[in-house]
Amino acid sequence: MTEVGAITDHPQPEIDESRRKFLTAATGATAALGAVIAAVPFVESWTPSERARALGAPVEIDLSKLQTGQMITPTWRRQVIYVVKRDQKMVDALKNNDGRLKDAESKDSTQPSYAKNGMRSRRADVLVLVGICTHLGCLPKQFFDAGDPVLGADWPGGFRCPCHGSRFDLAGRVFQGSPASTNLVIPPYSFSNENTLVVGLDDSAKTKTGGAA
Repeated sequence: MTEVGAITDHPQPEIDESRRKFLTAATGATAALGAVIAAVPFVESWTPSERARALGAPVEIDLSKLQTGQMITPTWRRQVIYVVKRDQKMVDALKNNDGRLKDAESKDSTQPSYAKNGMRSRRADVLVLVGICTHLGCLPKQFFDAGDPVLGADWPGGFRCPCHGSRFDLAGRVFQGSPASTNLVIPPYSFSNENTLVVGLDDSAKTKTGGAA
């Protein structure tokens, strides 16, 4: 019989702290790996939409807060799209540029048939362009104010490329003397309602997919 306070003949085993920490970490890592594996289908479910956007899925743009003289720059097919809100004064002034342009009637430029007009648009108040200079691919800057001091008193308003100086009016038409030879490209687009622009989807695409024209 062991006396109180006496040293026992069978000492208690010491706890190996380093081994316990290792086992705890290993268990946690296994659980984390399981969580990652379980999450893979969820993450992959995002992939088709991202791939679809890159391949050209339509992009909806809310125009309700776009003010006259403002521009927003969404992306479609990894390209910057310029969406400009014009007033009637801007549109009426476009005809004054015709004698100064390389392709005033857009005969040698790229746009859908519904945008092959003086406004180069479906609606007078909304201009939609691919925001890439047709010279060497830079992004033209907006200079919408007529007579802008940077561009001179005869400047009617539009865009200027910062790389090589190509100039375009508020219909994306290129001015004579610019390195760019053609007007800015207009992508396919439509309006699902008064304030929603859909870039990448127009009547021809709707017809091909069986949608409403």
